[in-house]
Amino acid sequence: MLSPDQPVLRDIVLVGGGHSHVVVLKRFGMHPVPGVRLTLICRDTHTPYSGMLPGYIAGHYSYDEVHIDLSRLARFAGARYFHDEALGLDRDAGKVLCRNRPPVPYDYLSINIGSTPQMADVAGASEHAVPVKPINGFNQRWLLLLERVRRHAGATRIAVVGGGAGGVELTLAMQYRLRKELRAAGRNPDELSFHLLTRGPVILKTHNASVRRTFERVLAERGVELHCKAEVNQVSATRLQTTAGMSVDADEIVWVTRAGGAPWLAGTGLALDADGFIQVGDTLQTVSDPKVFAAGDIAGMVNQPLEKAGVFAVRQGKPLAENLRRAVEGRPLRPYRPQTRWLALISTGDRYAVASRAALALRGDWVWRWKDWIDRRFMHKFEQFPAMQAGPAHATPSPIKLDQEEAAQAISAVAMRCGGCGAKVGATVLSRALGALVPVARDDVLIGLHAPDDAAVVRVPPGKAMVHTVDFFRAFIDDPYIFGKVAANHALGDIYAMGAEAQSATAIVTVPAGLEAKQEDLLFQMMSGAIEVLNDAGCALVGGHTGEGKELALGFAVNGLIDENLAPVLRKSGMRAGDVLILTKPIGTGTLFAAHALLAARGRWIDAALASMCQSNRLGAQCLREHGATACTDLTGFGLLGHLVEMTRPSGVDAELDLASLPVLEGAEQTSAAGILSSLQPANVRLRRALRNQQEALSHPRYALIFDPQTAGGLLASVPGERAEACLGALHALGYTHAAAIGRVLAQGEALAPIVLRLGA
Repeated sequence: MLSPDQPVLRDIVLVGGGHSHVVVLKRFGMHPVPGVRLTLICRDTHTPYSGMLPGYIAGHYSYDEVHIDLSRLARFAGARYFHDEALGLDRDAGKVLCRNRPPVPYDYLSINIGSTPQMADVAGASEHAVPVKPINGFNQRWLLLLERVRRHAGATRIAVVGGGAGGVELTLAMQYRLRKELRAAGRNPDELSFHLLTRGPVILKTHNASVRRTFERVLAERGVELHCKAEVNQVSATRLQTTAGMSVDADEIVWVTRAGGAPWLAGTGLALDADGFIQVGDTLQTVSDPKVFAAGDIAGMVNQPLEKAGVFAVRQGKPLAENLRRAVEGRPLRPYRPQTRWLALISTGDRYAVASRAALALRGDWVWRWKDWIDRRFMHKFEQFPAMQAGPAHATPSPIKLDQEEAAQAISAVAMRCGGCGAKVGATVLSRALGALVPVARDDVLIGLHAPDDAAVVRVPPGKAMVHTVDFFRAFIDDPYIFGKVAANHALGDIYAMGAEAQSATAIVTVPAGLEAKQEDLLFQMMSGAIEVLNDAGCALVGGHTGEGKELALGFAVNGLIDENLAPVLRKSGMRAGDVLILTKPIGTGTLFAAHALLAARGRWIDAALASMCQSNRLGAQCLREHGATACTDLTGFGLLGHLVEMTRPSGVDAELDLASLPVLEGAEQTSAAGILSSLQPANVRLRRALRNQQEALSHPRYALIFDPQTAGGLLASVPGERAEACLGALHALGYTHAAAIGRVLAQGEALAPIVLRLGA
């Protein structure tokens, strides 16, 4: 794991979270290379293990049992995880082009994105069939299909196109699960009928005759109608047509064939085979570019063509990791020698399986138990991680080949750094990093980044009053682009809470020392995210200060404008008895990111938390104001209880807080119950003296969360009771789907503690 004191000298970027890359991440986590940073770009945080997917479809495994959590794995490996989708390469610049973020630079790149369904040549297939590949997106498609079958009245006809191991195994798994679902619903499982179509003369053509006969018998016993020499050339909503003129009626169509390379690869200039797969040599380097590697289904080995099977993707992980390591160190690469025979364990839907290897064919429930043991052992490697120690960071790492200029920069980065103005980031780095950013233009910004000077000059329009705020904190995630968005949202929260519009912002940035190119990209990524948020708010970035420090950190001093002649500023002190308390976003960021640092949070929990933190409070504040909010604040470090106390005391009121009604981020109750809390939590807990009945609330699963510090949290507001329901409806319509009424404002009583907790049912 890369130490924060260790300058980044080389970037290895992994595109895709396939079987080869999860092995690469695990191996680099166990044996990191000083100065080498890994970045994983993947559109799915949880990637399925293909060997267990049929068992999941059949209902033998839960979702988490068959999915590898890439966020946790990347965290263990010391890798940055960028939740995004690659759409292209700029190989001249050495950058990955992404859907939703700035390009990501690489020194070496590896692609492991699996295959993509090739359905365009079959009329109607893209519109009416459910593709199995890419398998990392199949779960959502399967759940939708499952729900459609549950709701379908009467008989349901399902057709599966593809007679390989994947098609046969999936057919039997779906049939087993769906018949079980119908029985549980009190329906006749014989309402289901299945058709399996393959264009070849037999199913399982790469397996021996004994294996084929076994599955032909199983399919017949289960009532699956098998159609061989049935190449599909047309698909409609209820029918498949073959080249031989046969028609098969179907209510649901699943596609398990015709996979190829992703379309965007055609624009990369990399050599591709006839099916669009990346051509690679024996070292897994592409034949076109020594800086680019590929593995798994997306790779087509020129000298040793391989079947598209998960076993090869897994086995390629170790040599791929070794060759990436050797590439950055400038050492000769080693060839990967795939096995000529391999074991395939193919299940029959129930807890029964067939073992196939060359002429070998074994079958039985014991084979399924054997397969289950092998699969669980593989998954265990990515669920349990040993505690790792960061390597020494006091010297320039010698294994990595650097040119003369890079070597000088690396020595400078680990040497004693200057303080004062000597700690500023170089002007060239700043100008290049910020030169591509385009802050929003405002007429009231007279001097800003468009014409840089010693200071910015902004005009205060007549009738407007200025609102000032500042926020600054260190990075808590490894994605600088998302961190930039969160930091900007957090800083703007105070402006919105007071009912103001944002006018201008000045940035305060700290970046770790390192190679100029790495610092430049870090600044560009982070400020790109921030600029998106500021521009959306109509807030002009007018300047800032960037210095070197031990950790990445970002903050903003923000100026806002408010009309001094209209309604008074929306303050914390306007609460009135009878008001309803409304919270616009769920809570729980503190405990979740504490757990993330300990590898104790699921990736989807972190994804949801970041999505909440990236949601602006601007529209929410407008909505609250339009519905007559009497007081408002944004939730930050003091937590829900701390900010509520800040509102009740100056308002001269008490409040009742309903724990059962609190909107909570997924996973927050689990992590807080496990005792994983933010470092700021103990200071916030001291405010428990503000609670009248805290003793009886101690055992409530959400009690700890009222002290949880928030980053870029929601707005807490009091709204007149008669307008609360309409306000919540409007908030939900604006996208604040978790907005909730969490309590009410009470007249001030005689008790010293102003807050009453209601525990709910």
